[in-house]
Amino acid sequence: MAVKKIGEKYYCTVCGNEITVTKVGGGTLVCCGKEMILKVE
Repeated sequence: MAVKKIGEKYYCTVCGNEITVTKVGGGTLVCCGKEMILKVE
């Protein structure tokens, strides 16, 4: 999933790491070899 805006939160389904986007640079976020998932709050 491509990063679209500041403040979005993503998580890793393998290890549980979570990140918050602070700068949009394009591309996708990857952790443990898999794409991270957008967290819906």
